Amino acid sequence: MLKNHFKIALRNLWRHRVFSFINITGLSVGITACFFIFMYVAFELSYDRFHTKVDRIYRIVTDIKTPSETINTGVTSWAFAPNIKADFPEVESFVRVSGGSFLVRKDNIKFQEERTLFADSSFFRVFDFKLLKGNPQTALVAQASVVFTETAAKKYFGNSNPVGKTVLITGDAIPATVTGIMQDMPENSQIKADMLVSMTSLTERFNKGLDKQWGNYGATSFLLLKPGTDGKTLEKKLPAFMEKRNGVEAKKNQMFATLFLEPMKDVYLHTKRGGQETGSISNVYIFSIVAVFILLIACINFINLTTARSVERAKEVGIRKVVGAAKGELARQFIGESVVLCLIAFVITVILSVLLLPLFNQLSGKIVSPGIFSNAWNIIILFVTSIGIGLLAGIYPAMVLTSFKPVLVLKGRFSTGTKGSMLRKSLVVAQFSISIALIIGTIIVYNQMDFMRNRDLGFTKDQVIVLDSNGDPGKQAFSQTIAALSGVKSVSLSSSVPGGGNSGAYSEIENKKGDLQIANLDLYFVDFNYINQFKIKMVAGRPFSKDFMTTDTSQAMLLNEEAVKLFGYSSPQQAIGRRFKQWGREGKIVGVMKDFHFRSLQEKIKPLSMRVELNNLNLVSVKVSAANLPGTLAAIESKWKQLLPNRPFSYYFLDEFFDRQYRSEQRFGKLFFNFSILAIAISCLGLLGLASYSTYQRTREIGIRKVLGASTPGIVNMLSIDFMKLVLISFFIASPLAWYFMYKWLQDFAYRIDIQWWVFVVAGILAMIVAITTISFQAIKAALSNPVKSLRSE
Repeated sequence: MLKNHFKIALRNLWRHRVFSFINITGLSVGITACFFIFMYVAFELSYDRFHTKVDRIYRIVTDIKTPSETINTGVTSWAFAPNIKADFPEVESFVRVSGGSFLVRKDNIKFQEERTLFADSSFFRVFDFKLLKGNPQTALVAQASVVFTETAAKKYFGNSNPVGKTVLITGDAIPATVTGIMQDMPENSQIKADMLVSMTSLTERFNKGLDKQWGNYGATSFLLLKPGTDGKTLEKKLPAFMEKRNGVEAKKNQMFATLFLEPMKDVYLHTKRGGQETGSISNVYIFSIVAVFILLIACINFINLTTARSVERAKEVGIRKVVGAAKGELARQFIGESVVLCLIAFVITVILSVLLLPLFNQLSGKIVSPGIFSNAWNIIILFVTSIGIGLLAGIYPAMVLTSFKPVLVLKGRFSTGTKGSMLRKSLVVAQFSISIALIIGTIIVYNQMDFMRNRDLGFTKDQVIVLDSNGDPGKQAFSQTIAALSGVKSVSLSSSVPGGGNSGAYSEIENKKGDLQIANLDLYFVDFNYINQFKIKMVAGRPFSKDFMTTDTSQAMLLNEEAVKLFGYSSPQQAIGRRFKQWGREGKIVGVMKDFHFRSLQEKIKPLSMRVELNNLNLVSVKVSAANLPGTLAAIESKWKQLLPNRPFSYYFLDEFFDRQYRSEQRFGKLFFNFSILAIAISCLGLLGLASYSTYQRTREIGIRKVLGASTPGIVNMLSIDFMKLVLISFFIASPLAWYFMYKWLQDFAYRIDIQWWVFVVAGILAMIVAITTISFQAIKAALSNPVKSLRSE
């Protein structure tokens, strides 16, 4: 019997090839899209879960309260973690990491290793990063010990074993011993590095005594708690610890730190403090909802198309019932046909997944999976999903088909009743509600991305290349030499550029009352050309100038408008001439800059200070002409190799560098757009099915109307008006829901668009156009048909 049902199913699918193609295509595309989203969401949720002790690892984060503000940060003082370990027996171990950029040389090979981390010797005991060569217990103990990843090691040593060999690190060419080779860090790890350097290199050599500095914040610190220890219980003990260890110094400096423990497994998606690579739980929720929507649309589409074709099988069912077929047997056959169709869709889905996975990895910006066959569960999930859709989506069409009364269908009086009609219309309303919501979401996401790309940032970033001298003494001569090149418009040296990192400095600024008010200010060290090169506007006072060389290099500071507000001034002019103390320097405020976005638009502009400090300027920013850019770059490279021969030549364009901050949002926008298009396309297939069904039902009515003189446009309008009503209902359902979810999504941006009324109008019009375009094919076909054919049986 099963064999017979299978043969009949294949025969029916082949006989109605167009129907089968549309149905299988909708299911295959829907399941493939849903599967990709599932892999993406699973990947995002898997961050750092590969550590076997992840349930016991906590990141220490800090709230720093000053008289001016409270700073929420993901880093800690260098002294916190070692002293917490010493004071609390429930702490098994600790690890501090701090990022940097290192020049590494081996013979004639030299690279700037951008992804370098200083790490404590306990690194491999706390985290499960696999050490392929070397001893994990001792690899990061001694000063000037380095551990490379496999990929990084091959650059310097090829396929030979580098353990015990020496490389030169930093511009001072310090000999460092390779003590280990680790497996490349997983993609789903917040901690990423190509090279680890022992923490003792930093705390005992580069910055001796750093371990004892309670006010120097720059370490990302983790605690490994002993089994059975509750993180929240330990967290409650930390205020007393801070009072005991740092209370006197905190009161003296008026900087009070409150420590919190974040479970490492929650940091990537849930933290608001930054400090490491972070994701967005909002995006995970949104994509999960989109996946459910796409799967739901695919099922609705399947039901509508199958039901639309039921009119063609009414007489088949009637004849089979007359010759003795039982209702249950018929139901099993029709559900079986649905399962067969879904199995075909499963095979196509596997093929599509294999072909499209590299493209999806590229769109997502992550290797969410190297291949669907890399994990057997991927195939199992696809198979179970396909069979599940076949069973669930096949139940209603089977019920419809088996409920036909033989006497009526054999006489040609076929109708599925009011309830069936209402259900089908409800399904179309559900489909188009989802589609309209996705259209609204797509427009809002696009507008927010466009807003971030085109907003006035308050500085010029076009045609600026940045080179990192990393303290090389040849930087001054290099900058002066290239300034004379024909394609170079200007050159500036600085410690930071917009979009990059910068220091935070303990500062005392005279406030409106005349008191020195303590605050932690962002700090840029710059030269005399910086303000002019980046076209940063001054709203009061003056910029730095060589005309005031002695004063500006020892006693002058610039603030931005946000800093001026922080100290109570109602206008920038009031801050000019006020006193400051910062990192051992005292002087006066000589100018106030107009606020500019030196960080992402996802963050509000923070108080910023600038000082001329010619000895701490590592970045060379070069404004170049667009004409003959390759020639200009070649000339700059030639001078670099001549004046900074120990450093590899590398540069980046500032506009591209700044825009990297929005890379995750841009990828989110692209993924959201593509999945929305797929969902809308599948919805159209469902609407096409219902239009086909409705048109068939009204064939005789159309024939009579044509005989009585009805025009083709009139018949098309008659057939379309009911569907337009459904789209209109969908619009009123989708609009408030879309507004709510997109409003929540926009809250993650400090600078964001307002959701305008026209977005909903455009979405409604687009939905109408899509619906009309889909329906018109069937409507026009019916209106142009010969009425003799539809009325000949009457």
